[in-house]
Amino acid sequence: MCILVYYMECLAGQGVNCHRKGLINQPAPLVNLDENQAEKKNLDIHSSDEWPHLRLPPYQESQLHTWVAPILRSNPKSWPGENGKGVDTPKDQEELKQEKFKLNQFNLLASDKIALNRSLSDVRLDGCRRKRYPKHLPSTSIVIVFHNEAWSTLLRTVHSIIRTSPKALLSEIILVDDASERDYLGKKLEDYVATLPTPVKVLRTGKRSGLIRARLIGAEKATGEVITFLDAHCECTKGWLEPLMARIAEDRTRVVCPIIDVISDENFEYISASDMTWGGFNWKLNFRWYRVPHRELERRNNDRTLPVRTPTMAGGLFSIDRDYFNQLGKYDEGMDIWGGENLEMSFRIWMCGGTLEIVTCSHVGHVFRKSTPYTFPGGTSNIVNHNNARLAEVWMDEWKDFFFAINPAARKIKMGDTQERKKLRSDLQCRDFKWYLENIYPESQMPLNYQSLGEIRNMDNDNCLDTFGRKSGENIAMSHCHGLGGNQVFAYTNRKQIMSDDNCMDASGPSAPIKLVRCHGMGGNQAWLYDKETKQIVHKNSGWCLERSDPKGDPTQPKLRKCNTSKKGQKWTMINNFKWQSKDHDGDAKSDHEDNNVDK
Repeated sequence: MCILVYYMECLAGQGVNCHRKGLINQPAPLVNLDENQAEKKNLDIHSSDEWPHLRLPPYQESQLHTWVAPILRSNPKSWPGENGKGVDTPKDQEELKQEKFKLNQFNLLASDKIALNRSLSDVRLDGCRRKRYPKHLPSTSIVIVFHNEAWSTLLRTVHSIIRTSPKALLSEIILVDDASERDYLGKKLEDYVATLPTPVKVLRTGKRSGLIRARLIGAEKATGEVITFLDAHCECTKGWLEPLMARIAEDRTRVVCPIIDVISDENFEYISASDMTWGGFNWKLNFRWYRVPHRELERRNNDRTLPVRTPTMAGGLFSIDRDYFNQLGKYDEGMDIWGGENLEMSFRIWMCGGTLEIVTCSHVGHVFRKSTPYTFPGGTSNIVNHNNARLAEVWMDEWKDFFFAINPAARKIKMGDTQERKKLRSDLQCRDFKWYLENIYPESQMPLNYQSLGEIRNMDNDNCLDTFGRKSGENIAMSHCHGLGGNQVFAYTNRKQIMSDDNCMDASGPSAPIKLVRCHGMGGNQAWLYDKETKQIVHKNSGWCLERSDPKGDPTQPKLRKCNTSKKGQKWTMINNFKWQSKDHDGDAKSDHEDNNVDK
């Protein structure tokens, strides 16, 4: 599986261009509290008697297994890729590398040179290495879906699981073949895995079903107390499994993820990721990695070896109690292929009484690809829009209107019948999406507390601010107001930000271009004051006003000019296009919606 959002830049230590410097190599602080004491200092987000119908009893003695940590033997250091080193391609093989790269969108030539049981360095924090876990833990079935996966990456995934996992905790590995077309993934694969010391089942879907439905096939056959989902191009590291099983053994409604390290698609170097990032999402419901906020560090007493409560998960790698997985509603079978299922499950876990964590003492590497090698009926964007439309319809309450406004294509998609999933939500007595935003993800870019939400229209030429879909660091623009939402939706927040998704309007000085820059929440260049009397938008730092584009210059580029109340090009209206507000919002917009214009 290729994770939808792929970062070329280094984001808080997580991405292909991050190196073993800074945050990722800082030692964990020594604290005087053990893990249980630290967590007892913090009230649980859910009360123990709030969801009695979902509270699973502790594991019985027969469901727990006495385990012994495996002894990891290293291969000769001279072997290609050992200890996670990258494999360089000789110049005379560059053409062959590029040809093979197209097959799976990673350097297959390098992968094939690396041992299936290659050794990796212990990338855990020092405090994690000193942790001790209960000697009786639940076992897990590991479900891996693949479609035309390379032999070396698939089998290296399997070998790394067997090599690094306590034997008693590994019930089985279930490989689900989603209609692969390559001969070596047929009988040759079955014969090979039959020789391994751990039971490995190979299931076949028969026809292309996609990740979601194929995972359901694997989960149905699982016998372990816990189901662990992994992708088909992963490598597990020392001590990865025990901390995941220990968290679930304490509370069966916990869903836990390892830190997802990066395996380079170019040379298969193993790059340790930061323990200071968690999962979030943007306005279009794309999964994103963001820096862990200070409040979560405080909740953990600044002990980085304790699990992070994450708002969302990437979805490729996680463990969940098998009974809880079934009780919680498995996956939405109305979703196609992949995309959006990770956010749907994340919302469902939190809103329906569970907890979602990144266990920072567990590390699993994943080959991050820049693009997917597969095609899907109808195209990837249509599939993602279909899945996200179902997600919004079932779980996002009034925020679904906002999602559809900025994603007009998703509104046109036939999402199918959602009544069964809505009934599931009702039966589970789940909380609303507003509770999720306020209690689990108050850092979300989803508009909660704002003064206007919609178009920002210039009164001189009836053009609107428009992002044109540009990224952070690029100029903001103006275009004809089309009233369709999308790139013309802006939130004017109570922090005086003019925000589009996770980017804010930013100007470093009076003569500087006005750009979209990642919101930092600290005011400064991103603070704008809207004067309802003069209709001017004032850049707080410079004291200059936002003015429409110069007819003699670039017609799409607004400017900062000295404030002049007589200039019509400096007059703007901020429009509320949505029929809802946060009850706690203290801005100027009308909560009764009698007037949708923030200016009047």
